[in-house]
Amino acid sequence: MKSVIKSSAIGLLLLLTFSVSLSAESGIRTSTAQLLLQQDPGKYGSDSATCVMNLSLYREFYKQWRASGFTSKAVYDALTPWRWVFLNCPAASQNTYIDGAAIMEYFMKKEKSEEAKDKYVDTLLMIHDQRIASFGREGFVLGRKGSDLAKYRPDAYKQAYPIFKRSVELQGNESESFVLAYYFRSVTRMVDDGSLEKITVVEVYDQLMQIVDFNIQASKNDAEALASWQNVKGSIDVSFEPYATCEDLIGIYQTKFDQTPNDVELLKKMTAMLDSKGCTDSDLFFHASVKLNELEPSPNSSLMIGKMLIKKEKYTESLPYLEEALKIDNEILKADILFMISNVYRQLKNYPTARKFALQSLEIKPNNGQVFISIGDMYASSAHDCGDNDLTKKVAYWAAVDKYARARQVDPEVAEIAQGRISTYSQQFPSSETIFFYDLKEGDDYTVECWINERTKVRAVK
Repeated sequence: MKSVIKSSAIGLLLLLTFSVSLSAESGIRTSTAQLLLQQDPGKYGSDSATCVMNLSLYREFYKQWRASGFTSKAVYDALTPWRWVFLNCPAASQNTYIDGAAIMEYFMKKEKSEEAKDKYVDTLLMIHDQRIASFGREGFVLGRKGSDLAKYRPDAYKQAYPIFKRSVELQGNESESFVLAYYFRSVTRMVDDGSLEKITVVEVYDQLMQIVDFNIQASKNDAEALASWQNVKGSIDVSFEPYATCEDLIGIYQTKFDQTPNDVELLKKMTAMLDSKGCTDSDLFFHASVKLNELEPSPNSSLMIGKMLIKKEKYTESLPYLEEALKIDNEILKADILFMISNVYRQLKNYPTARKFALQSLEIKPNNGQVFISIGDMYASSAHDCGDNDLTKKVAYWAAVDKYARARQVDPEVAEIAQGRISTYSQQFPSSETIFFYDLKEGDDYTVECWINERTKVRAVK
């Protein structure tokens, strides 16, 4: 088989040489070599004819090797002309580097000697460097170089780190998914051995997640690419987990915050990271959010602060932030904020104002059963305060049950809760005797006064 391949190579060489001579004599035929030289004679080096010949030779053998599923011996015949092209006309073709990397990896994997394997790795890295020098695409090629270094010399993570760093800086969202995984691994190893500060893990994680999330979104219609990016996201998340405890993150960020409390970009990254990792109960998160809102007010940051103040039961203090958050450009979220404000006023026992905001929320999300339940609860809580006799101290329960029934009707998710309230508060209805005593009968229209001021139907306890 090998003799057949060599014969083919010699035949190709003779064909190229013969074509050049024939073309010069007759002017009728144009050789492959001349066509290539006419495109860019400079890129084929000082001995352009030999360059074109070796380029064609190695490519022919390489194609045979590839067609065999990378199992045939043609790769051995490709090696010598490939090396000549690599050394003598490096700008001839990008294939020199793409194919060369595959050839070096093939021979490296077949080697038994670790010393010999290491030399192939050196050659592989040199191939990447010369590719950049000849054809540019620095960010892309550095990603490949760093990945090969990490793959074949896993303990060389300190050398790989700046290669990956530069690659990602240049490539951004165009970075290849596996490059990000290798990069993050080099960062965590350097943090573990003390070569980098812990903050670097957080900063690089934030940088890479932005790239990953961009590509996940961009790959929605490509199942294979989407799976690849999701796998990388999972891998980086797992690697980050040991550094992502609230205690660690607060320890890392507290020093930075104390040093540069007015750094808007730092504040954004800090609050986003603490929020994503569930560290929102910390004082650092609260103070950073307040500072960010002072420096760069926004409905989102106002909402975040309002929520935190509610958790701290500082209801009155939360209201200005929540009202500022209503400027948000999202109607569904606006409805939720209105309901949040309603609940704050409910905690403050200001039921009329609480209902006003609850109804505004329903104007946007009319099927939110939770809002109807909340209004019903306020009616039920007001029952005794809104009456002065056996009847009027009970009538608010009619209005409350109306709201629970409405909640059950519009929102199946709260149907069970609503039914429970109906069962409970129906037992608080006035008796038939009380209704009769006040000259009413079941089914009559009735207006519940006090702050409620709502029409309902007369009903007796069953």
